[in-house]
Amino acid sequence: MAPVTDRPTAEDVRAPRLLVLEAGVSAGAAILRAAAALGVETYVATHPQMHANYSPELKQLTTGTLCPDFTDATAALDELTAFCHRAEIDGVLACWEFLTPLAARLSAGLGLPGHDPVRAPACRNKRLMSEVFTAHDVPAPQTVAARDPGALARLAHEAGLTYPLVVKPAENAASIGVSVVSDPDHLPDAVRRAGAEAHKLPHGIALDTTLLAQEYIKGPEFSVETLVVRGEVQHVAVTEKFTTGGADRAETGHTVPAALPSGMRQAILDAAGRAVTALGLRDGPSHTEIKLTADGRPYVIEVGARPPGDGIMGLVAEATGVDQARACVETALGVRPDLTPRHHRAAAIRFLFAPHAGTLSRVDVPLRSGHVKEVSVTAVPGDELSAPRDNLQRLGHIILRGMTADEVNDAAAQALAQVQVVMK
Repeated sequence: MAPVTDRPTAEDVRAPRLLVLEAGVSAGAAILRAAAALGVETYVATHPQMHANYSPELKQLTTGTLCPDFTDATAALDELTAFCHRAEIDGVLACWEFLTPLAARLSAGLGLPGHDPVRAPACRNKRLMSEVFTAHDVPAPQTVAARDPGALARLAHEAGLTYPLVVKPAENAASIGVSVVSDPDHLPDAVRRAGAEAHKLPHGIALDTTLLAQEYIKGPEFSVETLVVRGEVQHVAVTEKFTTGGADRAETGHTVPAALPSGMRQAILDAAGRAVTALGLRDGPSHTEIKLTADGRPYVIEVGARPPGDGIMGLVAEATGVDQARACVETALGVRPDLTPRHHRAAAIRFLFAPHAGTLSRVDVPLRSGHVKEVSVTAVPGDELSAPRDNLQRLGHIILRGMTADEVNDAAAQALAQVQVVMK
């Protein structure tokens, strides 16, 4: 399919050209802004329904747009390959994790920087990921997989897994379908949630509906933001993650850097490095989620072969001066990025949720002052809201900055204490 829009540059001013696989996600705007700042022409592969909801800024930053049929991965690959040859694309970058295997196959076929296409499916499918981690001795929760709840319960028992268990789908994101199951009576409901989504809409990408039961790791959660450049693993930051408790695990915020003793930080970085190497990441970003036990042992929960979302790249820039979005673009184009920290500060984001399901009456938030850099509320009075079960129920966020992680975490707690979400 030919580009929906096309603004070619003059032949004598050949700018680098980047193809982004879906920019209408959390990291998309930052990537497109970084590409524009570098003078890069950016084309986007998306879905018509998704593209219709792009902001004016995203559309302005996009040189051209095409909409392959993502329901057929082989046909999409053929169409994207032909487009890249016609448009003389110099780099491929997936912002959306559901398209990371396609991006790896595309870049490999074009001879462009990217991750190993053979192992790329394991970066998206948590069943395959678990198998890779086991084969390469990556510290990770013990995991069993099955197609139905009876088989899942039997395999968990045979593996010696005890409650609480984590039940999740093999393929999804944003904590969708993830439950912490406290006893066997709650397993059927958790299994229904995990298997509720068979296709990722609107793109129509088929999801592996295999069910996973996983050892529950008690302890704080972190993520490691990494750039792999020509096979060299370069960690940019360790992020502290905050989630809801109980059966659900919606992410409620992040802080960069995580306040950790040097030994624990190094253990987390070592585990992340082993994970991304095992998964065949060789040119591009990764976002590795890790839990740390009370005795300091890291367990890799999962790896995303994509830029981090949730505004984390902005937190990294605020805390370290490293422009991670620019580094992602440069790596995709075969340019070695400069990941040298410019300073050592701290930044945080906290997400707003409704206290329970109902109709929103109003949201009171703190003013932008002091540590509070940005306040955004996306819901409006009259909206029907759900209680937080995953990351899709957020209704706004607060971004804060400070000199240390402890300082910014204290400021975040004070800011959240001023938030009032009133429901009818």
